[in-house]
Amino acid sequence: MELVLYKKAKDITMKRYLLIPVLLTAWIYSSAQNYTPVDSSSSVKFKVKNLGFNVSGNFSGLQGTITFDPNNLSACKFDVSIGANSVNTGIDMRDNHLRDEDYFDVKNHPRIKIVSTKITPSTKSGVLYFFGNLTIKNTTKEVSFPFTATQKNGAYEFTGEFKMNRRDFSVGGGSTISDNLTVTLDVVTKRN
Repeated sequence: MELVLYKKAKDITMKRYLLIPVLLTAWIYSSAQNYTPVDSSSSVKFKVKNLGFNVSGNFSGLQGTITFDPNNLSACKFDVSIGANSVNTGIDMRDNHLRDEDYFDVKNHPRIKIVSTKITPSTKSGVLYFFGNLTIKNTTKEVSFPFTATQKNGAYEFTGEFKMNRRDFSVGGGSTISDNLTVTLDVVTKRN
């Protein structure tokens, strides 16, 4: 009888010990909040040299989900995309050319997507580091860059900038356009 009671008590104790990590994990992931990008308040801009002159443009159609908690970076996740068709440099003829097969091929690849793999602190106060994958035209490459997260209206505004090589994604030919461009992100969110 004592042996049976001892085994039952031991089983209950083991179940409690097993339950602690499960509850702790659930608490950690539940502490991060979910946010949605607000396209009308956000901007995704790029700058590239063409014939030695700076050409700038932007994209819109921002959508996706962001899970963020500055106190628990391991729970953070960014899964966001923009509409490739929305490319806008202010010149219709050039924008239509950028939508063609040689550049963004928007007919077959309507979205440009970025997904985080991890978020880490940086050596600079108030600055975090984004590591993730950028997908353009079914080509995925790793990207990393510093960014800031500022509380705004009960949600966050994320700002960052990175450089990329357009040829890594088979975007465009033309020797007059620089291979390298700068992308600037200013993503305003709302809480889900």
